[in-house]
Amino acid sequence: MSARVLVVDDEPQILRALRTSLRGAGYVLDLVLPDGSGTAVCRELRTWSSAPVIVLSVVGDEAEKVAALDAGADDYVTKPFGIDELLARLRAALRRADAPAEAVVEVGELRIDLENRAVSVGGEPVQLTPHEFRLLRVLARNPGKLLTHGALLREVWGRGYGDESHYLHVYVSQLRRKLEPDPARPRYILTEPGAGYRLAAPS
Repeated sequence: MSARVLVVDDEPQILRALRTSLRGAGYVLDLVLPDGSGTAVCRELRTWSSAPVIVLSVVGDEAEKVAALDAGADDYVTKPFGIDELLARLRAALRRADAPAEAVVEVGELRIDLENRAVSVGGEPVQLTPHEFRLLRVLARNPGKLLTHGALLREVWGRGYGDESHYLHVYVSQLRRKLEPDPARPRYILTEPGAGYRLAAPS
């Protein structure tokens, strides 16, 4: 059965293009013109549904992207965007929604055993501090999903650390030094500039 996709946008040409492309890829569409902000829509939707949400956002409007992600969006794609990228992110969001929680997450040579709190790269065990593992665990429970700085800080350190982004940068750097073949060119823990981080989707 085809997945049903609701498209909400205030640009008629975007709606026309998405209707053609998504129907061509086998999706069933509902099209809506909005009368409110994307952030408000996400926040309201999250009160009654866990359906995946992908925000299409204007390039450079990072504050709005972060607000939408914190309000419950699963991902964002910046305008202008390539339809292949949008379809790939849509497929990934639908896979995450349908997939059961995994006790073991594998991305390339990185293996994260969530139940036994064990991490290895290329079969070699990696020792992590408790905070490093908590941060990696949050990312691993949402593989491929963009998590904002604020969301990660709240999950790992608690609500009082929502603005302490320097903590997050320090621990991400420490994780990359331990896990990445080349920390300067990370392949596992990816940065979304101005928004947050994601663990690369399992291969």
